[in-house]
Amino acid sequence: MPSGDRQSLNWLLQQFQLKPGKPDILYGLRTLLAVSGPIAVGFITGHPAASTIAVMGAMFVGMVDTGGAYRQKATVMLAATIGVTVALLMANLVSSTLWLAIPATFLVMFIAGLAGLFGTIAATVSLVTSTMFIVSLAKFASFPDLSTVFLQCALCLAGGVWAMVLSLGLWVLRPYTPAIEAASSCYATLSKFLRMASEIPLTLEERQKWGEQFLQGQDSVIQDLTSARSVWGAVWTGRETADLRGNQLLVLIEDVNQITNSVVALVELLAIASTRPLFQQLHREIQQVLEASATALQILSESLAKEKNLVRLGDLDRAIEALEYQWQVIHSQVLNHASLAHADDFADLVSIGKIVASLKALAEQIHTDAEIATDLQRGERRSIAQLNIYPPIQPQRSSIIDTLRNNLTFNSVIFRHALRLALIVTTAQLVALLLQVPTGYWVTLTALVALKPNFGGTSQTTVQRVIGTTLGGIFGICLVILIHNPVAILVCLLILLVTAMSVRSLSYGIFITLLTPVVILLLNMTSKGGWEIGVLRIVDSLIGGILALLGSYLLFPSWERSQLPAQLTTTIRSNLAYFQQVAASYINPEQKCSTETIRNLRHQAALENANAAAAAQRLFSEPRHVRGEVEPIAMLILYIRAFFSSVTTLAEHQQKFSGEYQFADFQRFTDAIVQILENLANALEQGHPPLALPRLDIYIEAIHNDIEQLHLTRISELATNPSSVTSTRQAVREQTPVSTQLDRIAHEMKCMHCAIDRLQKSLNERVQPVSSSSKR
Repeated sequence: MPSGDRQSLNWLLQQFQLKPGKPDILYGLRTLLAVSGPIAVGFITGHPAASTIAVMGAMFVGMVDTGGAYRQKATVMLAATIGVTVALLMANLVSSTLWLAIPATFLVMFIAGLAGLFGTIAATVSLVTSTMFIVSLAKFASFPDLSTVFLQCALCLAGGVWAMVLSLGLWVLRPYTPAIEAASSCYATLSKFLRMASEIPLTLEERQKWGEQFLQGQDSVIQDLTSARSVWGAVWTGRETADLRGNQLLVLIEDVNQITNSVVALVELLAIASTRPLFQQLHREIQQVLEASATALQILSESLAKEKNLVRLGDLDRAIEALEYQWQVIHSQVLNHASLAHADDFADLVSIGKIVASLKALAEQIHTDAEIATDLQRGERRSIAQLNIYPPIQPQRSSIIDTLRNNLTFNSVIFRHALRLALIVTTAQLVALLLQVPTGYWVTLTALVALKPNFGGTSQTTVQRVIGTTLGGIFGICLVILIHNPVAILVCLLILLVTAMSVRSLSYGIFITLLTPVVILLLNMTSKGGWEIGVLRIVDSLIGGILALLGSYLLFPSWERSQLPAQLTTTIRSNLAYFQQVAASYINPEQKCSTETIRNLRHQAALENANAAAAAQRLFSEPRHVRGEVEPIAMLILYIRAFFSSVTTLAEHQQKFSGEYQFADFQRFTDAIVQILENLANALEQGHPPLALPRLDIYIEAIHNDIEQLHLTRISELATNPSSVTSTRQAVREQTPVSTQLDRIAHEMKCMHCAIDRLQKSLNERVQPVSSSSKR
């Protein structure tokens, strides 16, 4: 198969890959209960058709249940219940006149598009509300009398309330469950992250692909950690202090952050040491400790989720014992031949010693968290030293009016998206109403769901929607043709519905593939549609997808190429602020910066790194003639994240840094790094090439000379008195890892500078032909 076809096939398969995580079977069963409840009531009362509206209300309200604290879910689901009911009422009021229905459609879609200003949850509520409006306009609204309208609204409201009861019924009995589940999810993701670290390749060629997966794993941990902090804050909102269980959960959640930082620093150390002969003698033991740690974290996650004491750490303890024994053997061998040792060999010994110490600290952290989890389940209090744990800071938000006022301009991406969404969906609705297409609302719904603020998101959703509908439609047609037993059809429908809802959060493409035959079977059960309904569903989705792509491409598009420099600027400055704080703690160790300050800066830098990576992925999915050269962008993001890892390694090392010995050129080096990062951020912001790099090699060479002299002095001490404990020994242990990271930071600065220089040149080359043609 040609490489181009292989890449296209791989990209297509990626659209239907499952995200990390387990299917939410409970959510699927809850959706089934939400749907079957109104249907059962309808059959019992003799009004099965009327129950359809209640089913729609229950399904749409259930779709906004994306997890979180009960208080959060209650607010969101109540807003969705009111929203879909108002949408149904509005559709009834405007359905009688075409020239009322069209402006109302435009207004509803425009408001739905603007909802993205207030976050993902608001956007989800607006999506189900606008979907209810489109469906109601096509299926339920037929200028009935006022009593019928009120009855429909009451049924819709009842369906939404029924979905809320199913989701929030355990609030009083188990108020802490969402926070415990969020903590459990963090440890499950952290386990996968650590297992990925244990699989680090020893060759540079294999490490690039592994590195991408490792960074994605790190982003997943950060996302789960952010979500867990939000859930914890929501559970204890309005309370001056958390109770015992709240404090224990907070410690567990924040320890995820600490372990993540330790793993990032550990992987840095492993990447440095992996090419050295001494490392090979310890590689098997290191891998066993990492695998045992990952297993322990997975068991800890399951223990939290099941609220049972399942944690057993015997395998981890045995792996640590084997590591310590082998380390002592290597350490003794080197010291016994100290007179023949080279400075580089001694540096390798210090580096491996740092790895061993980091793994032992990781095991101790896991032991501590296992004890806290046990106390949490038993309701016991234990005196465990947990320093520097602070309640998560809740982000400050602007008022709704200020946010709207600031974005009612064409400079706002969300404003342009809202206008685009309103125009495309209204056009589709107008055509469907004028031509009286029986299933024309499927075209409108596809365009509504597929249109995103950026072309990359639109194209991805469109592909998933159209291909998923096509596959599901074919499957649904086969079921309609082959199965005629009503009971068998009902069983297939229920199984498909539960499965579709269970995987909804893991893959939108698979969700649509499974949901499409549900719709086809349901319509065949309630009306005489036949297999032709499946064909109409496929054709309508294809038309709606084409409309979405054309709208995203032609109507004031928001190309990621123009947005990405601003995101990269923010990312670099976030990493700069993090570096400055860490460097300051080295320069003035007696005036150590607040651990909370460094923690918050690190978290913000990690979030911005993930945002930059996501923006780059959106850019890569745009048309080639728009996105331009992408290699410098990929290179820049790669080395920004490598810089973050280096700074995190320094921050972790600083916790045991006495500051008694300082490199003479350390401050001048860090000042130069600050200058470089400010220059790179300014170059991206202002659109000009970066200034030339300062002579970092001068500072690095001076630091190398200092560290080599320290190593030689220490070797001399060991040759005369192997058991001596001197200030040189302390300086070697403290400064060797620092020297290594400064080397890596200097290299990362050169690569980032090169990437931005290439990026700006490619942008200028694209602008110049346009300017020349305009002059002609």
